[in-house]
Amino acid sequence: MPAIARSDTSVLGQWWWTVDRWSLLAVIALAAFGVLLAASASPAVAERLRLEPTYFLKRQAMFLAPAIILMFTVSLFSPVQVRRLGVLLFIFSLALMVFALFIGTEIKGARRWISIAGFSLQPSEFAKPGFAIFAAWMFATGKLRGTFPGTKIAGLGFLLVALLLLAQPDLGQAVVITVIWFTQWFLAGLPMIFVAGIVVLGLLGLVGAYFMLPHVASRIDRFIDPKSGDTYQVDKAMEAFTNGGLFGTGPGEGMVKTRLPDAHADFIFAVAGEEFGLIACLVLVLTFAFVVLRGFFRLMHETDLFVVLAAAGLLVQFGIQAFINMGSTINLMPTKGMTLPFVSYGGSSLFALAIGMGMALALTRERPQGV
Repeated sequence: MPAIARSDTSVLGQWWWTVDRWSLLAVIALAAFGVLLAASASPAVAERLRLEPTYFLKRQAMFLAPAIILMFTVSLFSPVQVRRLGVLLFIFSLALMVFALFIGTEIKGARRWISIAGFSLQPSEFAKPGFAIFAAWMFATGKLRGTFPGTKIAGLGFLLVALLLLAQPDLGQAVVITVIWFTQWFLAGLPMIFVAGIVVLGLLGLVGAYFMLPHVASRIDRFIDPKSGDTYQVDKAMEAFTNGGLFGTGPGEGMVKTRLPDAHADFIFAVAGEEFGLIACLVLVLTFAFVVLRGFFRLMHETDLFVVLAAAGLLVQFGIQAFINMGSTINLMPTKGMTLPFVSYGGSSLFALAIGMGMALALTRERPQGV
């Protein structure tokens, strides 16, 4: 017998029978696996920083409960409520990104964080889901009202957030924002000639970043020619996968976490590879793919253009962020400090992803046409 009857007309009852429970379960499974990896990877990092061994684990657990509640709450929203939340989030995050350039904490030459009540907040994490909703609203409104310059406004919004990200600098987040914007514009009816033009501009932008941003040039040089610089973290990550083999060394038995400074965050996929093995890593990859593909499948019969574009942007953000994290860990692309969604340690990332996936779950709920 189901815990909630189909005849239940309460908000919770309607939510249970319309939300994508399989995607919700997959996200919760990712978060649970993240706690398991944090329990294994973070003590070694904490000890190197002269912190209590369970410091990062406690904080991750402390962040996780309210993040899951936040995701559940947002998934109850209607498309109109999602739009309002997303636009407010976008505006608020842009303001904080501007403040971060002047009063933010500088870490490794970048100003991406603002310290609030003892917590470090990274506004750009919240800008991603907020931008996905804002751009979808503009594209959809422009299509529905031919005289409304929605495409131009979405483009201006993209340029604004991209310039702020490059000013920090944070090329990786700028790439994610670009992919979101390009995907939504393509789905909204971007002519193929413009597709080719944007690809060319993207390549030119990457070349420009290479010559103008030293840290970008360094990472690309090390990716092309490992002998040109320090590849310590990638080398250790690859050793971890080799040591892990098919089934891993066992939870807590890996050694890479004692050697990588970001084993609990940017390189947590390497810890998973060493301690749980190749098969577990493939299951992890398939779980991310399942969430993205399942979301697009539920959009196939959606007629509301805003819902399609907004959900697509959120799903693409989720997928591309996972791809960049795992791809850089296994040396498929230059390294980039980006969290693995719901798995890596990080409060800002966790809460922003919870909001984003909550909005995606809300938009992909089954509803009568026109509601």
